[in-house]
Amino acid sequence: MRRWPPDPRPGLARSALVLAMATLLLATAPPTQAAQPASAGSPALNYRLHCMGCHLDDGSGMPQRGIPSMKGVLGHFLRLPQGRALIVQVPGVMNTPLNDRQVAELMNWMLGQWAGDSLPPGAPPYSEAEVRELRSHRPSDVARERAGVVEALRRMGYPID
Repeated sequence: MRRWPPDPRPGLARSALVLAMATLLLATAPPTQAAQPASAGSPALNYRLHCMGCHLDDGSGMPQRGIPSMKGVLGHFLRLPQGRALIVQVPGVMNTPLNDRQVAELMNWMLGQWAGDSLPPGAPPYSEAEVRELRSHRPSDVARERAGVVEALRRMGYPID
């Protein structure tokens, strides 16, 4: 028989388990060459807690499962307004509990980690206000939106998988 209201303790137990696992992961994870140390609330820690499960520690993703690599290509998305918007509008970013300032910091950190030469010269960093605006619009079909951006970038001569 179900209790009403639901017992909040299972949720608390899961939260404690996630925190314990994140602490263990941070304590035992081998450092990557480009990674900066993670401190409380830092973009590196937020990446590990909210993104690394799919995009892996090095940003290589899992292309065979539809999770693209960010290494050496992420910056190309900033060459198009719809690409710049898209990397903030993917489901993982749209559904994260991070606030707009934290997301802006995380996006800028990720670009610094994995964009490499793909980052356009003079590309402005994401701001809290820009992230707030971009997150106020949710694409109805992210995969189709990404395919359109990738095709446009390929036509411009940028190799993106």
